[in-house]
Amino acid sequence: MTTTEEPDTGTEALRSRIAVELARTRARTDALTTAVDDDDLIRQHSTLMSPLVWDLAHVGNQEELWLVRDVGGRTPVRQDIDDLYDAFKQPRKDRPALPLLPPAEARAYVATVRDKVHDLLDGIRFTDRALVADGFVFGMIVQHEQQHDETMLATHQLRSGPPVLEAPPPPEPRIRVAAEVLVPAGPFTMGTSTDPWALDNERPAHPVELPAYVIDAAPVTNGAYREFLADGGYDDPRWWSAAGWRHRTEAGLTAPMHWRRDGDGWACQRFGRWSPVRDDEPVVHVCWHEAQAYARWAGKRLPTEAEWEKAARWDPATGRSRRWPWGDDEPTAEHANLGQRHLWPAPVGAYPAGASPLGVHQLIGDVWEWTASPFHGHPGFAVFPYREYSEVFFGGDYRVLRGGSFGTDRSACRGTFRNWDHPIRRQIFSGFRCARDARPEEVHG
Repeated sequence: MTTTEEPDTGTEALRSRIAVELARTRARTDALTTAVDDDDLIRQHSTLMSPLVWDLAHVGNQEELWLVRDVGGRTPVRQDIDDLYDAFKQPRKDRPALPLLPPAEARAYVATVRDKVHDLLDGIRFTDRALVADGFVFGMIVQHEQQHDETMLATHQLRSGPPVLEAPPPPEPRIRVAAEVLVPAGPFTMGTSTDPWALDNERPAHPVELPAYVIDAAPVTNGAYREFLADGGYDDPRWWSAAGWRHRTEAGLTAPMHWRRDGDGWACQRFGRWSPVRDDEPVVHVCWHEAQAYARWAGKRLPTEAEWEKAARWDPATGRSRRWPWGDDEPTAEHANLGQRHLWPAPVGAYPAGASPLGVHQLIGDVWEWTASPFHGHPGFAVFPYREYSEVFFGGDYRVLRGGSFGTDRSACRGTFRNWDHPIRRQIFSGFRCARDARPEEVHG
């Protein structure tokens, strides 16, 4: 008697999902690197950023290291270039002087690596080995490439020359958003132990008890930030920490990055185009020191990371923490401004379907939101699969950002996802919202 082995529909579905995510991500990488000529790819547009051609080969090298060599056990494609594309061995400012792969060779390299990945994906068994269980390592590579795509998008924002990127404007406001939202005291579950593609710094899930607090229902807008400017906020050390005032003075900060005076108002530059600053859009390209100074001027503070996550994920009706503010379903164009679908933040009120159960809006997408919290591991943190992803950054001056921006892909963003950067950085797509302690009459009234 002969038997026919039934296909594992779960495994096939996971393989299909991985293939789709890999292809979707590579299409974005291709679009960002074919939008400019080879000279632009090789040039360093800012010492804060790599040449675009370095990012291109780097994502291929990481894919080769983890998928082709580790998971697949295959012969190396280009072992000779490992050191060139090691982000820890090669500081960004030094990368233009390296013997990098020229654009055509870089494209051929990443294509060869991808062909080998597709070959091994066809026969991979998703065993209980942590690296491959639920396709984790493939998800890690997808997220890594999408993170570099957002970095390359930030490089495009810094480059000079004519515009090369196009996208439709984000949707107009659909509702009026309240100013603030009260978050009641009590526990909630922070982090995750179950999301299969969550990274090590998002784990494990753990209870956090918070007192009542009030958080802005939307990110701080350009209009609100202009009031800070008009009131001399950049000239008054009362609102700045000592480190913040020192940086403001030394760096000559007078307004958000990419802003300039335009008659009686302000204009901002977006990917080579100048346009008037729109008051109802979230402010973007501000550093942590600027965000903290504004919050103090407004009589508030930056939310802690835990406060941000509770406002984003906690459902008072069930007591559970959702994957996203709107629920557990993947984001759509109705939920959030993600994935480079648009090239700037959407005005407040544009995504009512993406609000949290408490009525907090635009927590996902639009702008990365600075929090007050330094970057460290959650209680019970365990390195996986390598120290250099998270642990080596613990304990420095890094501050946590949450939520993702208009340039963040849905695969590299969720309610538990944590980003971090130095408090002086503002070339990233960063904004913020404010919080404050709840007053007794708000809690009991």
